[in-house]
Amino acid sequence: MDKLKNKVAFITGGTKGIGRGIAESLLKLNMNVAITSRTQSAAQEAADELNNANSGEGNVIGIEADVRDYDSQKEAVAKILDKWGQIDVLVANAGLGHFGNISELTVDQWDETISTNLTGVFYSVKATLEALQNSEGYIFTISSLAGTNFFAGGSAYNASKFGLTGFSQALMLDVRDKGVKVTTIMPGSVATHFGGHEPSSDDDWKIQSEDMGQIVSDLLQMHPRTLPSKVEVRPSKPPKK
Repeated sequence: MDKLKNKVAFITGGTKGIGRGIAESLLKLNMNVAITSRTQSAAQEAADELNNANSGEGNVIGIEADVRDYDSQKEAVAKILDKWGQIDVLVANAGLGHFGNISELTVDQWDETISTNLTGVFYSVKATLEALQNSEGYIFTISSLAGTNFFAGGSAYNASKFGLTGFSQALMLDVRDKGVKVTTIMPGSVATHFGGHEPSSDDDWKIQSEDMGQIVSDLLQMHPRTLPSKVEVRPSKPPKK
């Protein structure tokens, strides 16, 4: 934990769900965390809640930013560097899903899924890479088991996560000689608000957001000689159909 104290993490889409669970875990390691949302009000509200709940030494700032806009990502990075002078961890988490038979899927839904889940990660990485090379930092991309397993009605989502998994593995090979580590985490069912879902006790069998946070925390504390470049994670006991 001591080696992570005052390190700085940048989490896209960190106001709820997986991103928020990761933010909570990193705060327990006394890290400083920047979370983004498409609106400043949502980002600030989540940052205030996280700061109020945190008894450690790390703190959180909320930034309005859209991963689909490269300039927006560069501005977010500039704000983080102005605040803390460094970025040690990027968690490219922001994502969404549109699902439906290809005959029903709209062009706008396809474009939004690819631009958020795939191009948005490229923008986040590109905007942050110089700072991460300076700190010899760590990049986490949040893919999905849908990045290797296709399903009916998932053409846009499958394509975005297949692409993200491939991008992440190539990125890992591009930057490891610069001292930057890359892991893509591929979860199965997670109890989040994804797709408008409202988590409840019916989701207790699923991976929880704090479980995702623990994975990131554990990987950050692993001996630097070892890099788990791709991590699949799934519920251990899904309900019987």
